[in-house]
Amino acid sequence: MKIRTDGDFSIKPGKFEGTLESLTSQFVCPEWYKDAKIGFWSHWGPQSVPMYGDWYARRMYLEDDPVALYHRRKYGHPSKFGYKDLIPLWKAEKFDPDALADLFYRAGARYLMAQAVHHDNFDNFDSKYQPNFNSVKMGPHRDIVGDWKKAAEKKGMRFGISEHLAGSPGFYYPNKGCDVKGKYKGVPYDGADPAYTDLYYDQTVTDTVFQGTWFLENEDFYKHWFLRMKDAIDKYTPDFYYTDGPVPCGHYGFDLVAHLYNTSAAIHGENEAVFFQKDKTKSVFPLGVLDIERNHEDRITPYQWQTCTSIGDWFYNVRDVYKTWEYLIETIIDNVSKNGNILLNVPQLPDGTVDEECGWILEKMAEWMAVNGEGIFGTRAWKACGEGPNYTAAAEEEPEATRWEPAHVDESEISWQPGDVRFTSKGNLLYAFLMRWPGELAILRSLPLGQGTAVKAELLGGGELPFRQTSAGLLVDLPAGKAGHCSCLKITLQK
Repeated sequence: MKIRTDGDFSIKPGKFEGTLESLTSQFVCPEWYKDAKIGFWSHWGPQSVPMYGDWYARRMYLEDDPVALYHRRKYGHPSKFGYKDLIPLWKAEKFDPDALADLFYRAGARYLMAQAVHHDNFDNFDSKYQPNFNSVKMGPHRDIVGDWKKAAEKKGMRFGISEHLAGSPGFYYPNKGCDVKGKYKGVPYDGADPAYTDLYYDQTVTDTVFQGTWFLENEDFYKHWFLRMKDAIDKYTPDFYYTDGPVPCGHYGFDLVAHLYNTSAAIHGENEAVFFQKDKTKSVFPLGVLDIERNHEDRITPYQWQTCTSIGDWFYNVRDVYKTWEYLIETIIDNVSKNGNILLNVPQLPDGTVDEECGWILEKMAEWMAVNGEGIFGTRAWKACGEGPNYTAAAEEEPEATRWEPAHVDESEISWQPGDVRFTSKGNLLYAFLMRWPGELAILRSLPLGQGTAVKAELLGGGELPFRQTSAGLLVDLPAGKAGHCSCLKITLQK
């Protein structure tokens, strides 16, 4: 079976055209996204079934990969039991999107993203252009994306979708191979069987991949990608859309962004949708919001951006060591102080639940948000993102070339010290997050006399505090013995 390329290639009429110039010159980041700060992501599907981590559908075909060894010992050789045979085992039998959405909201989520399709070419919705391998026809027999959307809307969260389809042919290339040694040497994997090309693609499609690029350069695939993802946009009218890489598929990618924006504008009167992509080329990323996978910006930026990361692996992995709730809170604060958001994946078990450890992490985040969320939601970056041992004002002046590159992953923990502060603001309110408790006295050196007049100081969750403003900064007396993690001072400034 060949990939489908028959369909309507028109885009929703509106002010956005499918050109880089039109998109970059007219996109304005909506206020809801600037206010929301935190999104949660359901990066979930058939690859969760083995509970052995990300990229399972690819790595199971790499002969010496630990995932391939695990697969053979648990399920059998991929010539006999391939990924197609794993898909029906995904039942999602305990999936309760309303309960999860409530937990996510309490833990800080103000937007929720559902995975529409991963590199495995399996759609989590009733897909017109993947009519056989989707979650309504196989596995859960549910519209997973639609269920998430309903749950998000009940909680007042904005809803969006993610797709990894553009990299799918390259991802699947190994399933056309065979072992090079051992008992099954030379025996083709099931991806070479033409009966399953609607999942694994035609041999001629994947043979053109890896000619110096991960992404396929194929006009038919471009058309198929556009039609398939346009179908998802039309079904769910998402408030945001995530693609796993730069804008894919040539001009079809720009057409899809324009279709997303014009569809939103037709509903709201003006565009309220956001396209997330990972290309930091300055001429490209202003068409939406820059997504930085497992990394961050090192200063306040003039544009909105977000970190996408996960509590653990992208798909559920029994070998995971989870991030701590304290680390996640610190990351949120640091991002928000620099004009950034965070999109946090919660690794779900194949039945749709989260495990006990992950649930506890989210509950701890919820406890913190109940006290300190005021300093996160609806805020904006202040004149400085912070002060203290882990802040260097000179960093704001460093040339662009010294900064991270998009492929660089860095989630190392910061060795926060007493005196490290991160700032956010809202009107005449300044929020100062004490990244480590300084003892009985907090000194905000960014607020000396003459640099704004403080009229009130409070500790969120703790009431009003004595303070005095000197040439050395704002000195705030802290309550003895109270040392909540990343406690927040709320400073009211004279208007």
